Amino acid sequence: MLIALPKETHPGETRAAATPAMVAKCVKLGFEVAIEPGLGAAAGFTDADYAGSGARLEADRAALLAGAGVVLRVRKPPAEEAGLLPTGCLHLSFLDPFAEKNLLAALAARGVSAASMEMIPRSTRAQKMDALTSQASLAGYGAVLLGASHMNKVLPMMSTAAGTLLAGKVFIIGAGVAGLQAIATARRLGARVEAFDTRPVVAEQVRSLGAKFIEIDLGETGQTGQGYAQELTPAQLERQREGMRAACASSDLVITTAQVFGRPAPRILTRSMVEAMKPGSVVVDMAVESGGNVEGSVPGQSVAIGSATVLGPLNLPGRVPQHASQVYAMNLFGFLEEFWDRQEKRLRLNLEDEILAACLLTHQGGIRDPRFRS
Repeated sequence: MLIALPKETHPGETRAAATPAMVAKCVKLGFEVAIEPGLGAAAGFTDADYAGSGARLEADRAALLAGAGVVLRVRKPPAEEAGLLPTGCLHLSFLDPFAEKNLLAALAARGVSAASMEMIPRSTRAQKMDALTSQASLAGYGAVLLGASHMNKVLPMMSTAAGTLLAGKVFIIGAGVAGLQAIATARRLGARVEAFDTRPVVAEQVRSLGAKFIEIDLGETGQTGQGYAQELTPAQLERQREGMRAACASSDLVITTAQVFGRPAPRILTRSMVEAMKPGSVVVDMAVESGGNVEGSVPGQSVAIGSATVLGPLNLPGRVPQHASQVYAMNLFGFLEEFWDRQEKRLRLNLEDEILAACLLTHQGGIRDPRFRS
């Protein structure tokens, strides 16, 4: 069975769906692997690296896809390429399914079995496939470095012959995977860190990383079965903003991480809250691609609001593409290995399997998940 790896075409995408090491693992498992030249160039992997691991190069993109039993990507396929995919092939990538009704319909009509990496369940067995977690961790790391590079002061306390420089203060909103990694990174850089999350259950995790957990009484809150924070009511959001106002005003760097899968990100910081921040302070809106947590943030741009700088970074994991590709490729390999029949050298997709039930969105000409049929 052939695994085809086309080069990413999304503007600014630097990650690759496979590394040479992952290719070698696939070949050892019994797959053939073909890549489009330049697949990993932006992540530091050469075509020779891939060839040395057992992949063949195919410059004709249409021919590459036409012979595939499995297609691996980072981003969703361009709409015009859905018709190039062979009927019956397995397509693995991020699919943005809540926003891509037409793409899912096209994949189903083509008879493609399309699995969405966003929909991998958060279970012990599926942990090795959890691409959202692997990429969010790198995004949290990148957000701190990006914010620190725009600050007008250093993060750690420094004692110099000319006096002592006080440690910078960082406030992180949301203590999921990205938030916890941001906390850990800011602490490694010597900052004083405070954090808030609507789920009181994560307070101990925050404190274990050396940060202070901000307590705000929001009434009844909780988390989903997948471990994500539940969406707040408008009244709870307003109470949260009031509770965070003082923490933002005293911080040098604020990082917002709150996202609700399948819906626009909640608006956490209002313009007036940002305008009340200290001169030279920085806000990094990690949710800018899904609507933004910060009023006035702009995707891909740095904007001034009051005396603060608000950053709206795109593709934070893509800022460290080699490691982002490494962990994402192993997430994909974990999926393939789980459903590979070593004796018969083929994939077995048991539709009753809990992982496939959650993430396999199209199969045998239909859309399986009722949420995406209408």
